[in-house]
Amino acid sequence: MGKQRKKHTLIKGILFLILICGFVVAGVLLYRHIKPAILAQREKESAVERLEKAKVPDWVDKQLIHKHNVARSGKKLVDVKNIVVHYVGNPGTSAQNNRDYFDKDSTEVSSHFVIGLEGEIIQCLPLYERSAASNHRNKDTISIEVCHPDESGKFSDDTYASLVRLTAWLLDVTQLEADDVIRHYDITGKLCPLYYVEHEDAWKTFIKDVNYSSYE
Repeated sequence: MGKQRKKHTLIKGILFLILICGFVVAGVLLYRHIKPAILAQREKESAVERLEKAKVPDWVDKQLIHKHNVARSGKKLVDVKNIVVHYVGNPGTSAQNNRDYFDKDSTEVSSHFVIGLEGEIIQCLPLYERSAASNHRNKDTISIEVCHPDESGKFSDDTYASLVRLTAWLLDVTQLEADDVIRHYDITGKLCPLYYVEHEDAWKTFIKDVNYSSYE
C-alpha cells in the first residue's frame, strides 16, 4: 500500500508540473501574440506625447488660430503616421493671408503650418491637434500648406528651403522617416501640391533634400 501511495503521489506531482508548464507555455505564447499590439499602443501614445512636449523652433512664427467650427476643433491626434504637404492653390497669397483665412469663423479648413513666398513659416495649430486639411487622414497626420507665386504651383527657392527645413525638423520630432512625407495627392488623388504631382522627379528630389537636410 505504501509503495502504491508513493506511486500515486509521484504521478500527481508529475501531472501538476505538466499543468504548470502548460500554463507557462500558454502565457509565453499569448504574450508573444499580443506584444506587438502593446508596443504599438505605447508608440502611439509616445508619438502624440512627444508632440505635446515639443518646443517649436524660434524660426517659426507661432500664431495659433482660435478654436472654432471645423478649422480648429481642438481634437487631439490619435497617432502620427505621415507629414502631408499641400499647396494653397491661391497664387500670390502670403502665409499671413492664409493663416488669417483659417482664423475666420466661417472657414472649415486649416493646417498646422503655412510657409510663405519669402520663406516665412507660421504655425496655426498645436502640433498635437488635428488640422482640417487632409480629409480622413486629419486624425494621424501633420499638415503643411505652402504658398506659391503663380498657377504652376512651383515653390520659390526661399519657400522650398523653408519647407525642407521644417519637414526635417518635424521628422526628428515625430521620429518618422523621409518616406513618410506624402502629398495630399497620395491620400485623395487631388492635384495637390500641383507642381509636385505633375513633376514626380521634383517630388523625389524634395524627399532626398529632406533626408539629407539639417534643420539647425
